[in-house]
Amino acid sequence: MTKIKVGINGFGRIGRLVFRAAQERTDVQIVGINDLVDVDYMAYMLKYDSTHGQFKGEVEVKDGQLVVNGNTIRVTAEKNPADLKWSDIGAEYVVESTGLFLTKETAQGHIKAGAKKVIMSAPSKDDTPMIVMGVNESSYTSDMQFVSNASCTTNCLAPLAKVVNDNWGIEEGLMTTVHATTATQKTVDGPSMKDWRGGRGAGQNIIPSSTGAAKAVGKVIPELNGKLTGMAFRVPTPDVSVVDLTVRLKEAATYEEICAKMKEASEGDLKGVLGYTEDAVVSNDFIGDARTSIFDAGAGIQLSDKFVKLVSWYDNEWGYSNKVVDLLTYIANKG
Repeated sequence: MTKIKVGINGFGRIGRLVFRAAQERTDVQIVGINDLVDVDYMAYMLKYDSTHGQFKGEVEVKDGQLVVNGNTIRVTAEKNPADLKWSDIGAEYVVESTGLFLTKETAQGHIKAGAKKVIMSAPSKDDTPMIVMGVNESSYTSDMQFVSNASCTTNCLAPLAKVVNDNWGIEEGLMTTVHATTATQKTVDGPSMKDWRGGRGAGQNIIPSSTGAAKAVGKVIPELNGKLTGMAFRVPTPDVSVVDLTVRLKEAATYEEICAKMKEASEGDLKGVLGYTEDAVVSNDFIGDARTSIFDAGAGIQLSDKFVKLVSWYDNEWGYSNKVVDLLTYIANKG
């Protein structure tokens, strides 16, 4: 089998977990990593993770390169993607996970450096198509050089909204995500000029925040454009978040019927993307879950036959990173 050769730009939370997820595949090979940190520190951060545990494999540094399970990976520290010479190592696909190059114009440097396709591990900031696996990957066409894997929250919400909309239609809806802490937050109160609340200590507070995740569903399911919006509460947990989707249905349904369709989808077309549970679960139960939306049948409620609240969990780090790898393999296989 010819392996898909991949470069990673940015070795933060998502970059490292994309790397870990790729190590579990037989069809993907990481051949290069670009980050401004020292290679010894890079190896250390890959080996040890406070949330996801120690890396299951051999990690060492030889001659300034990272060697993982016997495979040498080129390490660079370039600020400009155009200087990365991806063609030298055969990296045709690049995961852009710095959070800095989220437009076609700024990510173009990767193409100049020899890559064929760029997968952004965050919502794009221009008209770069956003693709959510299980929902709209069929919209990918081979002429697309740049795609975005959207956000972790959109990856949770979109499959949920798809099942509801496909079966009963959505009149309108509001989403709240109770979201784990992320790297942009402060450990103690600190300056945050644009978002004053976001500058408060992450470990001490529940912090209301904005999110474009619900509106972005309208980009992956055009029928829902303008029908969903949402907000977030940042909470003091390190990983795993949960979406609360409250919707007004076009056609009447019982809560039991909705649960049955969610279960059916989780075992059918959306297997591996959407999960289903009736257990009395809490957030820690989903650490390390590669699915991006696990419907919690016991947590939702219904007020009337057209007004329901649905709850779905997601490991906002591991689930999302796995879908980045799923997306790049899907693109590679489509050409």
